[in-house]
Amino acid sequence: MSDNGAQNQDQLTFDRYEQYVNPGMVQLLKFMGLETTEVEAEGCIVTAANGDKFLDFLGGPGVFTAGHRHPKIIAALKAQADRMPLSSHLLLDPLMAQFAERIAQITPGDIQYTFFCNSGAEAVEGALKVARACTKRPKFVAAEGAFHGKTFGALSASGRDVYKTPFQPLLSGFSHVPFNDAEALDAAVDDETAAVILEPIQCEAGIRVPDDGYLTAAREICDKSGALLILDEIQTGLGRTGKLWACDWDAVVPDIMTLGKALGGGAMPVGAFAARPQVWSVFDENPYLHTSTFGGNPLACAAGLAGLEVLEEENLTQRAHDRGEQLLAGAKQLQGEYPSIVQAVRGRGLLVGIEFANSDIGGLVISGLLQHKIITAYGLNNPEVLRLEPPAVVTTEQVDEAIDGLRAAMAHTTELLAMLGQ
Repeated sequence: MSDNGAQNQDQLTFDRYEQYVNPGMVQLLKFMGLETTEVEAEGCIVTAANGDKFLDFLGGPGVFTAGHRHPKIIAALKAQADRMPLSSHLLLDPLMAQFAERIAQITPGDIQYTFFCNSGAEAVEGALKVARACTKRPKFVAAEGAFHGKTFGALSASGRDVYKTPFQPLLSGFSHVPFNDAEALDAAVDDETAAVILEPIQCEAGIRVPDDGYLTAAREICDKSGALLILDEIQTGLGRTGKLWACDWDAVVPDIMTLGKALGGGAMPVGAFAARPQVWSVFDENPYLHTSTFGGNPLACAAGLAGLEVLEEENLTQRAHDRGEQLLAGAKQLQGEYPSIVQAVRGRGLLVGIEFANSDIGGLVISGLLQHKIITAYGLNNPEVLRLEPPAVVTTEQVDEAIDGLRAAMAHTTELLAMLGQ
């Protein structure tokens, strides 16, 4: 596309967003100096209409573990589209059966049954409903700073007022305790608690990794009280942390897991919740107790199955572990070089957070990275933290490129702050 053609396409897209989609988003992107549109992607690279190539270190976030447009996953999608894109909803679907079986084979412990939907938030909604139906109890305990989605139930379990206040009152029965505080969790759970819902690592709260043994304590608290344990592995699962599931770091088996993000192979929106047999008994009397029109459609299942094959065949969990060690070491080195602006660095696998002194500094660094054609973003529940979640197919050279870009962005930010006397 010519430069004029790309500029015209960009302007037309921005105008349409301003008139028909989200004017506030347009103003934010312009403020950040990001006035181009994405038109193509492959691996870790996103190509803009003007031909610029961006290194994707946000990854969805967490969606593109297998990279953008993985050829095996795209081939599976194309083949299924030629056969049957959506199901009739009356006859049984072989692909859904295969996908559910595969999930049962790779999830912890005796988790066996899976319900498919279209997003992580939908998965959380289903998990909360099933927990109440199974236990006949009304209450839930969640963690401060949690992010489980923005639908009503998921938002009720989440923990940032800026997203919750406009929609109050939310669902009743939810209480929140500090994350990584087993004593507070124990005190909050009682004989009316249907479930405790936790992220094994709090992602949107700023990549907050709990102490070893925290999830084990949560499991014991739930067992003692008769409550269920729901672990939200939507962003942390499928190899992202260097183990297949983040709960594997504590060898904990939840009663219900919520899945999403990378579950669709980076090619289709797929969410799911999976559970142990005793939980799934709620469907015995009424198999249509919870349903989804498009959940588990043949296209989604084809992409998901191919994605799980790629995850195993290309050893993406180990690659996330190895490249994650490189990325974390590089980020910690930058913390030593720029201690005045970097407060902390933490993470597991290719799930890394860099915490800045304030959100303004984080915004300047993110804008600086964009000037170096590197895509990142801050945590939705903690804008002081820049999170790095590149695809697991990222190369050592690309990790080095990202570290170099971060160094340049931090240097420029430090210079700006010095000029402003800060």
